[in-house]
Amino acid sequence: MPSIAVNGTDIYYELRGNGPSVLFISGATGDAGHFDRVADLLADEFTVVTYDRRGNSRSPRPSGWEATSVAEQADDAAVLLTALALAPAAVFGNSYGAITALDLLIRHADVVRGALLHEITLFSVLENPGEAQAAVRSVVQAGMAAGGPQAAVERFIRFAAGDETWDRLAPDLRHRMASNGETLFGVEMGTFESYHPDDATLAGITAPAQVLVGRESPDSFHEAATWLAARLGVEVAQTPGAHTPQWDRPEELVRTIRPFLRALS
Repeated sequence: MPSIAVNGTDIYYELRGNGPSVLFISGATGDAGHFDRVADLLADEFTVVTYDRRGNSRSPRPSGWEATSVAEQADDAAVLLTALALAPAAVFGNSYGAITALDLLIRHADVVRGALLHEITLFSVLENPGEAQAAVRSVVQAGMAAGGPQAAVERFIRFAAGDETWDRLAPDLRHRMASNGETLFGVEMGTFESYHPDDATLAGITAPAQVLVGRESPDSFHEAATWLAARLGVEVAQTPGAHTPQWDRPEELVRTIRPFLRALS
């Protein structure tokens, strides 16, 4: 398995294709396999990088690692791109991954040509953040009570992506994702949701950015996307489906994002 030393840990990564580089950053459960189909489709004209975020799947949990930060996650992505000699790259982030991509735009502008920020979980900017977070907590607590972190992951993903989507995922991917429950619930959850860059910081971003939200997503994601797009001076673009089109509508997602990726190249 290809891996590389990044910021005191080993990060598993996958490379596909040739051409301008594109990095995909996954959200909850942090697995490179979230983007397998999308990466395969884009490899016809791009060098596509996917990776397991630290402490997830094939990227081992560092010894004594009990907390993370958005900065740590963005630093990992920046060092990975630099070590692979693929910077500057276009970056696509989904959910938690979109927050990481946004922090890359802010703090590591030298490694980013531009970014697609999809379904960003900027719950800190919502008018009523507690409502969205309470729904998630209820699902996670029920899963924990039923079978611990692995059961909680399954219930959380079914809640976020739908039963049919979870059932159609490759069994080995589902197994890896479920095994990441301790990292998701014990280390990550709550960290990303509190991220809140100020207006001046966002106004200072110079790289091209596109804010994306699923047509069928809950209002909270549309609210967060609208808030961010206004501060970046861009329009919100819609993607097919809801939170995870990379799983249930990958071909449509690729058709949506390919023009922006080409423009960055």
